Amino acid sequence: MTDFYHSVTLDPDKCKGCINCIKRCPTEAIRVRKGKAYIIKELCIDCGECIRICPHHAKQATYDPVTAVLQAPYKLKIALPPPALFAQFNNLEDMDIVASALLRMGFDRVFEVSRAAELVSDATRRIMKYGDIKRPVISSACPAITRLIRVRFPELCDHVLPLHAPVEVAAALAKKEASEQTGIPLEEICTAFISPCAAKVTAAKSPIGAEHSQIDYVLALKDVYPLLLEQMSEEQNQPLTNTGRIGISWGSSGGEGSALLLDNYLAADGIENAIRVLEDLEDEKFDRLDFIELNACSGGCVGGVLTVENPYVAKTKLQRLRKYLPVSCNRLTSPIPAFFKWDQKLEYQPVMTLDSDLSVAMQKLNDIEQLAASLPGLDCGSCGSPSCRAFAEDVVRGKAAVGDCIFRMRDEIELLGGDQTDLRDLVPLPFRKEERDNG
Repeated sequence: MTDFYHSVTLDPDKCKGCINCIKRCPTEAIRVRKGKAYIIKELCIDCGECIRICPHHAKQATYDPVTAVLQAPYKLKIALPPPALFAQFNNLEDMDIVASALLRMGFDRVFEVSRAAELVSDATRRIMKYGDIKRPVISSACPAITRLIRVRFPELCDHVLPLHAPVEVAAALAKKEASEQTGIPLEEICTAFISPCAAKVTAAKSPIGAEHSQIDYVLALKDVYPLLLEQMSEEQNQPLTNTGRIGISWGSSGGEGSALLLDNYLAADGIENAIRVLEDLEDEKFDRLDFIELNACSGGCVGGVLTVENPYVAKTKLQRLRKYLPVSCNRLTSPIPAFFKWDQKLEYQPVMTLDSDLSVAMQKLNDIEQLAASLPGLDCGSCGSPSCRAFAEDVVRGKAAVGDCIFRMRDEIELLGGDQTDLRDLVPLPFRKEERDNG
């Protein structure tokens, strides 16, 4: 049985039982039962949409506290700031200001993720030119998208770029570089990624394409941001950063695709837009594209749920910062290192199978289809399921009863000639067949 780790959690004490989350979850992983929501862990991809949409803050991301890193018993602590971090500050023209502030916070070294992003871009260009991967190639940088493909789009698994995300490469490079320069053993060096989103927390704790991650701690950008503000100064800053436009552009949508120097690429952001692209790709509508870059968050990583700035304002700040940088500062001078590549092939994960017996599973599928066809198709969420189709599946699985659909109950009582006076008031106002006469 697969062990599912998730950074997205739900606090039942804060949950009010509204249906905002079930309507926005892209994998229909949330249900509301007995006045409380709950997450089906097998379906969750940690995209963070439920965190973003919940008005009661019942959904939250789990991550490591800053003190856990700074007080950890390691000889060397390395901070891994992503491009999105530099996009949070007003009028920032020098990345070394932020990097130096990280040292003042208590880190021993800084290795910006954008350095690794430039190397991953270089590796991707080589794979696109010499590799035999299926076209269009889908970026593997956004872990929420990769997990979405794994559970919902099995035919597209072979299209996913088999390279680790820049943060994973950065963690490995940072440890290797630090160990070679200081002589400190790798096991006495830790890395701490400052994450803009929940999906990257999950990717570090339960990676795809590798048995273990090189990232030891994952901090929330929103927790680090105020601490950095206290330490930032334009004076006495060390020359710590070494990245160019290509690397820093990865922080917003389109940055990865443009770095490949291709004409036939597509970039889409926002989980709903990404799903639409994947559906069209599955239907073979993109026959001339070479590369597809998808980000679950609007605007790209700058729109993650753990950031503090408006994603579109952050994107503008990133563009302003880019113009003072060289095109690129990092290139591969040898074949693609083995640790850049996935150790394990991306495979379809058939979550929520109806039954281990194929004949029983087919019968249940038929029952689901028949029940779904008999439902009103309103997808109102009043039953606690995100759609009528999901409700039908819940009924067949024994997780709900047919009578939980108020419309189905109303129609059955009507056929029996029963009194609907009281039941009519339970039906949501927009769906009532007639209004009560209050005159």
